[in-house]
Order: sequence, then structure tokens, then C-alpha cells
Amino acid sequence: MKDRSLKPNASKTLRRLWNGSSFRWNLFLLALITAECVVFGVANSKFLSLPRIFASANGDLTFWYVSVFVTFVMITGGIDIQSCSIVGLTSIIIGVAWQDFGMNIWVASLLAVAVSVACGALSGFFVAYCGVQAMVVTLGGSFLYSGLGLLVSTLSSTEAYKGISGFPDSFKALTKTKVFDLIPLQMILFLLLLTAAYLLLHRSKYGRKVFLVGVNPAAAEYSGINSRWISMSTYILSGLAAGITGVVMTSQLGTAKSDLGGNFTMTIITACVLGGTLSTGGKGSAIGTALAAISITLLRFGMPLCFGVNKQYLDIPIGVLLVVVVVGRAVFSNPSVIAWAGRLRKKTTKAGS
Repeated sequence: MKDRSLKPNASKTLRRLWNGSSFRWNLFLLALITAECVVFGVANSKFLSLPRIFASANGDLTFWYVSVFVTFVMITGGIDIQSCSIVGLTSIIIGVAWQDFGMNIWVASLLAVAVSVACGALSGFFVAYCGVQAMVVTLGGSFLYSGLGLLVSTLSSTEAYKGISGFPDSFKALTKTKVFDLIPLQMILFLLLLTAAYLLLHRSKYGRKVFLVGVNPAAAEYSGINSRWISMSTYILSGLAAGITGVVMTSQLGTAKSDLGGNFTMTIITACVLGGTLSTGGKGSAIGTALAAISITLLRFGMPLCFGVNKQYLDIPIGVLLVVVVVGRAVFSNPSVIAWAGRLRKKTTKAGS
């Protein structure tokens, strides 16, 4: 069947969607980040130290990498809550392959990333081709891949709770190197991944197909798009991002463990939703997710430093921020509220004239 999905009218409609509400939402996120910098900077001038900010970001880059590509999944109407388990599986495969099977560290890393891609493909296949709900598949995947990580750790001569360490300096240099003695190399890697995600999602035919599948899978299929493959491919990309994250985390911590990244699942979903991605699909932005991830990191860094908030309570302000923003978006996107605002604007204009 001829691919009619990229007709000029459809492309123009999608561009208006991306350049309209998504652009305005990104401006709001930029304003939020600016407000955080002002508030925290006034409360404690140490907050404005770039080395401190980059150091705090290092710990959160884990969910930055994954969030940008989970956005692809959510735009198609799916969800991915297994990424953190894949991060841990990637890490322990690197350690066992290098220490116990004598592989070169970079070959072990490539093997681990290939496994993470296979994990994403497996879950994506069940969602796209078998019609199983994404929540069920990825919830099961989170348990499955965590279990596989524990199983792989039993192949090691090192006890699982200790973690595998002693990696070569060349591997650890991946996250110890700083550009201009300031910017961590993993931050540069994030910018490269974000650029790739942006071009793929917002400047390619593939990206337009992802959005169309999220808006209406049946219509996308009728237009000649293989909607099942597009849906599956987003899980593959998410698995790839989780694999890269596993490599970066293992290098950064100098330890391979099966539970690395296990506490970032809800933060990843929060970054996607706060970044403007609809849980029902059809709308989202790679830039928006990145900005949301940065705002969450600044909040996690600023609250303890400037206001003495215990780190174990940091989920509370992040949850409040998410609820306020999502409820606010729902209210102000309601047709009746929009109509009321229009009438109020007209009355104000008349009164002023």
C-alpha cells in the first residue's frame, strides 16, 4: 500500500502541533527553571556555583538519558516502567563479562547494550504485535529483567551485594573526564543523545509517524504506516537508552550491580509528563522532557542545600509540582474554561475602550 502518511496537509498539521502548544509549554518550563535558580540562588549563593550544579546533575543524568526516549513510547500511547531494571541488568552484564569471562571492557559494554536493546524489543513485540497492555508488559518486564540481573550476578565470583569493581581507568575516564575542566563528559553525551532524539522525533518522517500512531493508530495504519512496528521501535529506543545509561552509571560509580538505577522509575515518568507528554499519546517533546528533567534535578539539588530539606522527603515537592502542573494544564485546556477566558477578555477589552 502506498504510504500516504506524509501528505503536506498532515505534515503542516503536525508542525502546528509541535510549534504551538509544545513551544509554549517549553517556555513555561524555561520560566520554571529560571524561577528555581532565582529562589535558590537568593536563599544560598552556593547554589549558583556551576561546578556544584554539574556535580549534582551527575547523579541524575541516569534518568535524563532514559526519560528523553521514554517520551517516544508515551507519545505512541504506551508506557515504559522497566527501563530502570534494564539499567541494572546492563551494569551487571558488563561486570560479569569483563571480570569473570575475560572480555574487553568495551566489548562487554557493547554486549550489555545489545542485550538491553533485545529486552526493549521483546517487550515492544508483546505490546505491538500481541496486543498486551503496555503497563502489564513493562511491569512484568521490570520484574523479569531485575530477576535476570540477579541470575547473572550468580555467575560472578564476587558477592552480589558487594558489586564488581576495579574497572580499567580508560572505562572510568568516560565519566571522570571534564571538558574545559568544568563540563562532565557524560553531560556532553546527554546533549548528543538529546540532539539525536530531537532530530528523530521532530525533524524526520519517523517522528511524524510516531505522533500519528499516538493520535490515531487505526488512521495511521490506513495511511500505510506500519503502526505496530513504529510502536515496537519506540521500546527498542527506550531499551537502547537504558543500556547506554547502564554503561555510564557503571563507569561513574566504578561498580557493577544489578540494582543500579532502581529508584528512578517514577522520576522518569514524572519528567515525561511534566515535559508535556500526554499519557494518552499523540503529544510530547524531547526538549520539553529534557527541560522537565533539569527542573527536577535543580529542585532535588536546591531544596536540601538552601532549605535543609531531608533528601528522603524530596519526592514530596516533586509530586506536588507534578500534580499542580498537570491539574493546571487540564483546567486551562478545558473548552469551557477557554470559552470563559475568551468572554472575560472581550469584556476587559470593551471596558478598556
